[in-house]
Amino acid sequence: MTQTYEDFSKYGKEFVDTGLKSFASLSKGAQAIATETTDYTKKSFETGAATFEKLLGVKSLEKAVEIQTDYAKQAYEGFVAEATKLGELYAELAKDAYKPFESLVAKAK
Repeated sequence: MTQTYEDFSKYGKEFVDTGLKSFASLSKGAQAIATETTDYTKKSFETGAATFEKLLGVKSLEKAVEIQTDYAKQAYEGFVAEATKLGELYAELAKDAYKPFESLVAKAK
């Protein structure tokens, strides 16, 4: 009976330690995602503001269309690049969060 309690206590401690390691990985990954999103938002806003300033100084419709087209192209390319980067960060987050549990799963088999 005492051995069973000790085993249960040991497994409980391992599970808590593993959960804390996983939580630390989640926290670190979430912080990286938040930082990346903030940087992208700031850059996007600055690019939009600069484009708007260019549009205010335009004297012809053709030049305005050219500036707007360039902005739309840059915004789309930037969004696709950012979405790819965020996808990679989320995949890394999931992998890092699961990593501490791999040893527990291996023991359970």
